[in-house]
Amino acid sequence: MQLRSRKLPRDAVHHPVFARFYARVSVTADLKGGIAAYREELLSGLSGRVIEIGAGNGLNFAHYPGAVSEVVALEPERSLRQLAVRSALRAEVPVDVVPGAAEALPVKSEAFDGAVASLVLCTVRDLPRALAEIRRVLRPGGELRFFEHGLAQGRALATAQRVADRTLWPLLFGGCHTARDPLAAVAAAGFEMGTYRRLRIPETGIQVPSSPCVLGVARKPFTEY
Repeated sequence: MQLRSRKLPRDAVHHPVFARFYARVSVTADLKGGIAAYREELLSGLSGRVIEIGAGNGLNFAHYPGAVSEVVALEPERSLRQLAVRSALRAEVPVDVVPGAAEALPVKSEAFDGAVASLVLCTVRDLPRALAEIRRVLRPGGELRFFEHGLAQGRALATAQRVADRTLWPLLFGGCHTARDPLAAVAAAGFEMGTYRRLRIPETGIQVPSSPCVLGVARKPFTEY
């Protein structure tokens, strides 16, 4: 009788070249591009159990406040997930790094006080489904903190974003789609929009398709409609 070897399941996302590029560039951007300050602002005031969607190499972990009792950090890309595990070991709050995709979060409903989406909603394959999953796992009144690329307000750059998204940009940058509108998507998913502000990264110099960003908070309603 011939035994067949069982294949291991493939990761939901596999971008090894981009992962190596991102691991280097993101650290530089945090130190020299001011991104670390945005991460600090994004996470300020969070408490209780938090789920982070698309943790990357774990650069957010150092900025979680002490009132956070646990972070469950999902990262579907294996190379980045391994780096995130190392970052978790240095974090001042408990961080559990696990595989998983935003469209099917492997956690119970209404299990978290907060959710964090940081430069990841541009890459998910099904944005409405991912946001529906985030809403599912949040407790009523729970917060979604987001720091995301977004559709430019100016016509010229918005057109450039749409062209980039239809050509090489997603292939070169790990599935990133710069012309998505995270504010509209979050509202359409049934969240109550809180405060937010638009950013430009870098603040000065030539703008690229990924320059327009938005940082803010939304809440899961206490009452379902």
